[in-house]
Amino acid sequence: SEKTAFVGDSLFALGCGRMFEGTPTQFWSSLLRLRELPDDTTVYCAHEYTESNAKFAISIEPGNLDLVRRVKEIKAQRSRGEPTVPSLMGEEKLTNPFLRGDVSAEIRKNVGANESDS
Repeated sequence: SEKTAFVGDSLFALGCGRMFEGTPTQFWSSLLRLRELPDDTTVYCAHEYTESNAKFAISIEPGNLDLVRRVKEIKAQRSRGEPTVPSLMGEEKLTNPFLRGDVSAEIRKNVGANESDS
């Protein structure tokens, strides 16, 4: 059976939506729940922000080789006028900085966060 998630503005390819209400803890809990989805889940977000999200992601985690590879793929896709949405949850888990703050020391260092901040 096909695994699909329509996440609206809560999660984007290589990004996430803005927090307009609730607390940071609630927001983080929502992202963690999405991260629990199986790797082969197709993720449909509401907007094609992937290329600009990639610039931010690579700026805070340049040592992530999965991210470096994905950024190259995204640039190639967009140069051909192809969409980058949908994505797979497995690649989001490996490359989306908003799903990796608790697992990447490089991200925490580059944004000035501590392990206890997640």
